[in-house]
Amino acid sequence: MAKYGKKAQRKVERAMHERKTGELRSGRSGKKVTSRKQAIAIGLSEARKAGAKVPKKAAKPSRTTAKRTGRPAKKRARKTAKRSMRKTARKS
Repeated sequence: MAKYGKKAQRKVERAMHERKTGELRSGRSGKKVTSRKQAIAIGLSEARKAGAKVPKKAAKPSRTTAKRTGRPAKKRARKTAKRSMRKTARKS
């Protein structure tokens, strides 16, 4: 079974052709699209809106999970102690 329908194929093909001729523009900023991957993404997005057979977008990882697996929390108390020492040194 095919992942993408004919309508999706035509939308991506049109977007790629527009990119080659320099007519394809980004939706929000209106800048010219030069990236091949971005042109494909625009074509697939238009196909989704038109109701073509296109797989769903991949889900982004949630922010809470990203925070837990990231760097450990910074130690702020130490910095404030250094700052207060600097202030006292300036006064004298």
